[in-house]
Amino acid sequence: MQPMLNTAVRAARRAATIINRASFDLEQIQVEQKAPNDYVTEVDKAAEEAIIDVLISAYPTHAVLAEESGGSNNLNDESENVWIIDPLDGTTNFIHQFPAYCISIALQQKGVITQAVIYDPVHNDLFTATKGGGAFLNNKRIRVSKTDRLSKALLGTGFANRNKDEKALKEFLRMFEVMTLNSQGLRRPGSAALDLAYVACGRYDGYFEKNLKIWDIAAGSLIVSEAGGIVADFDGEAAYLKSGNIVAGSPRIFGQMLPLLQSAI
Repeated sequence: MQPMLNTAVRAARRAATIINRASFDLEQIQVEQKAPNDYVTEVDKAAEEAIIDVLISAYPTHAVLAEESGGSNNLNDESENVWIIDPLDGTTNFIHQFPAYCISIALQQKGVITQAVIYDPVHNDLFTATKGGGAFLNNKRIRVSKTDRLSKALLGTGFANRNKDEKALKEFLRMFEVMTLNSQGLRRPGSAALDLAYVACGRYDGYFEKNLKIWDIAAGSLIVSEAGGIVADFDGEAAYLKSGNIVAGSPRIFGQMLPLLQSAI
């Protein structure tokens, strides 16, 4: 395993130890509300600190962009190496003991995502990818699904309801309707990083969502690409890390999803 990827895996496993320990006594966890329907726990913060400690101990000159603590270690527009971290993607699920949450870590080098780790501590699923080196689940090579028709496809999605944006909700409902009518079914577990990992290993055939943050999708986008999938924004371009709007899938399913989604927005 590539040394930087191996370090990210160690960081994810250390965070998982904190998360798993806390999951046995959720009633004692302090929960703060960052915004409507947007929560952070002391577990998020402790896991993030553990991840950063492992990464920066190994690579002290690298910068960090993390969900809870923001930019650190001299992060600026000129930073060549940036670790992008979501210590607990699916915090609301975690709080409610709904077993769909994960740790997401990506390394961006000169603007390109080159290393990715998504770790599901509930099921002990470790998704990894190195740019140009393929994607893996628990050290076994993975590929996107071979489903060739959208009518046979299982899709993942999500929607941000933090700001109670009525216009955005109506747009999502239009997308939900058109994809429901044209696919075998939709699922919305509540962790964008896991959704992308599921596309990469073929559990989903495709996925779409808007208004995400870079730490939600940085690692997952590389894992999908390295598994043979396509990742783009709703214009079919590669600006999804900036816009937070993402469509991902196997090549055949992506090609059938995109025009339908475009017709709904």
